[in-house]
Amino acid sequence: MAKRKSKNRKRSSTKIPNISKAILDILRQDHSKPLNYKQIAAKLGVDDASSRNQIIKRLAQLAAKKQIEEVDHGKFKLSGNQNYYQGVLDMSSKNGGYVVVEELEKDIYIPQNALNKAFNGDTVLVYMYKQRRRKNPEGEITKIIERKKTSFVGVLRLQEKFGFVEIQDSKMYTDIFIPKSQTKDAEDGMMVVAEFLEWPDKADSPVGKITDVLGVPGEHNTEIHAILAQNGLPHEFPAEVEEFANQIDTSITPEEIKKRRDLRDTLTFTIDPKDAKDFDDALSFKILENGNYEIGVHIADVSHYVKPGTILDDEALERATSVYLVDRVVPMLPEVLSNNACSLRPHEEKYTFSAIFELDKKANLKKEWYGRTVTYSDARFAYEEAQHIIEHQTDQEIKIPKEISLTGKEYAPDKKIAEAIIIMDQLAKTMRAKRMRNGAISFDKVEVKFQLDENNDPTGVYFKTSKDANKLIEEFMLLANKKVSEFVGKKQPKKTFVYRCHDEPNEEKLAALQNIVGQFGHKLNFKDRNSIASSLNKLLVDVQGTKEQNMVDTLTIRTMSKAYYGTENIGHYGLAFDYYSHFTSPIRRYPDVMAHRLLQHYLDGGKSADEDKYEAMCAHSSEMEYLATRAERDSIKFMQIRFMQDHMNEEFLGVISGVTEWGIYVEIIANKCEGMIRLRDIEDDHYEYDAENFAAVGRKTKKVYQLGDEVYVKVKDTDLIRRTLDFTLLGSRAEVEK
Repeated sequence: MAKRKSKNRKRSSTKIPNISKAILDILRQDHSKPLNYKQIAAKLGVDDASSRNQIIKRLAQLAAKKQIEEVDHGKFKLSGNQNYYQGVLDMSSKNGGYVVVEELEKDIYIPQNALNKAFNGDTVLVYMYKQRRRKNPEGEITKIIERKKTSFVGVLRLQEKFGFVEIQDSKMYTDIFIPKSQTKDAEDGMMVVAEFLEWPDKADSPVGKITDVLGVPGEHNTEIHAILAQNGLPHEFPAEVEEFANQIDTSITPEEIKKRRDLRDTLTFTIDPKDAKDFDDALSFKILENGNYEIGVHIADVSHYVKPGTILDDEALERATSVYLVDRVVPMLPEVLSNNACSLRPHEEKYTFSAIFELDKKANLKKEWYGRTVTYSDARFAYEEAQHIIEHQTDQEIKIPKEISLTGKEYAPDKKIAEAIIIMDQLAKTMRAKRMRNGAISFDKVEVKFQLDENNDPTGVYFKTSKDANKLIEEFMLLANKKVSEFVGKKQPKKTFVYRCHDEPNEEKLAALQNIVGQFGHKLNFKDRNSIASSLNKLLVDVQGTKEQNMVDTLTIRTMSKAYYGTENIGHYGLAFDYYSHFTSPIRRYPDVMAHRLLQHYLDGGKSADEDKYEAMCAHSSEMEYLATRAERDSIKFMQIRFMQDHMNEEFLGVISGVTEWGIYVEIIANKCEGMIRLRDIEDDHYEYDAENFAAVGRKTKKVYQLGDEVYVKVKDTDLIRRTLDFTLLGSRAEVEK
């Protein structure tokens, strides 16, 4: 017994290592919660008298130094909150990350060992250390305020008694441990969705459960569903929402028609993509006795069917947008509404919400009217058909060739509709010219599209560009969006409304763009708002048809501030509008549904709506729009990689679209597929990154591969799961072709 007591005394007299730091770290974990010596001892894992005495003594010393303060009898917390900030964690793809804090000029760097179980996108409390000699201040996450997401996509690896999910996200630094009972009978190697449950204090990995089994990695449907799941987007409607939507009365009734302006006898038609399934906007045309034109912009009256407080509205708000992937659309509304009741299909009567304008021959606005209507679509046109009418307007007789006809047969369009399209095209061109003079920026970026077979395998790539018919529709939609916004926005006293906001570009981003385009001999003028807009427009025109066009188009768009929805109007910089809202696509955008409801509310004489409520819905809609855009981009990248898998041994001419410290990014000219050449894989020299000149330079040969250079590449590797495409560099165009 004496021996054991002696050992106990020896163990209890052991000093707690780094006791000051240990105490401060514990108090820092939640700086707002005071702790006593017993609680601190428990967190340190000690319970003997000697250790407790050490803690009591050191607490008194730290309080004397004013590093901590006694806020209640025997309870302590850190002194002051000046080094604590709330922000959002942005993980780098390597170790550590940065916490973005609104009130700080620089982000706070968080090393890997100071993440304290926070994940990318989490809202966190961060303690910032005293400034050290580094570009960014350094800190430690002390509290996770809100998890950004709790569901993660990955591949399940099963062991005998447990499993773990390898997360398919470069910003996720840990696997998720799955108890055997929580695997949902998924097989080893399957792509799954894992829900984060907890991260116990002494565990190396978080614990989770499988909530969905997506399928075999690499298979088409598995990867598309994975893309949706990674972005927190659904791929089907809950059964109760479908059932609710199917029970809605979608008939056109005499009672409802009496409440609306009846426009069924006015010439009305739609112009949409050839493969469109829903038509949420139509145009009407009438020549008035005074020679002016009455043009109606008629939008599906979604708010007539989708009522606040219903499960259908809750689901629509939660989705906030339709998602357009390469092979499918994930709609905001169930098909009974999106493709049927709310779709302005030809030769059908529909409830609509309309903006009707009287324009003179110079496209000057003379009158405007807004309200609920009932319309009848006389015809449906594809953009290609409308474009043919515009391009052949001087022909004695216009005939739509079977190659572009929706019916697959040659036909002569209705003369009244053809005349309407030609006149509206002229008006649209006049309106567009006015916008450009007022400082609007013209983005006509080339869209990459895929030809798919019956198995959704890509058989070809084609590019979609905006022509006169597209711009005709665009101008009248812009007019409706702008004038509806002005109509409400200029009311006094101020009324709550949903605006589409777009701030001026950041000066640093503009300077960075100038550095890049300067490599190709282009120059921007930053003197004032109009000179910036005009020089950006000149740049976009000058690069058309050049090797660097797609890269410059992309970089210029990235220079722009991000558009968002909000109740505080700041105007729309890119369109050069003082007021702008989204009103014309309520089938696929929830903010348009909100705009319809608010406009009708004010037409009925209602008071200003609850601004906080609508601001919260605007913020959610902006976030969902971002996620949908990211999913769309991911699906394009996935399809590009699938396409390139069938071209492994072919040589391609590409343009260097980016240079980093680890590799050269090349975009293939023929199909816009982008892949990377790792610097370490270039065999003729050791290449180093030259950040100032956006180049990789050979250490011995001094050979330079620079942004915009044309090079030949061959596909080295494709990874459908990680969605990466690796190239082998064959040499510069001059070298290969000589």
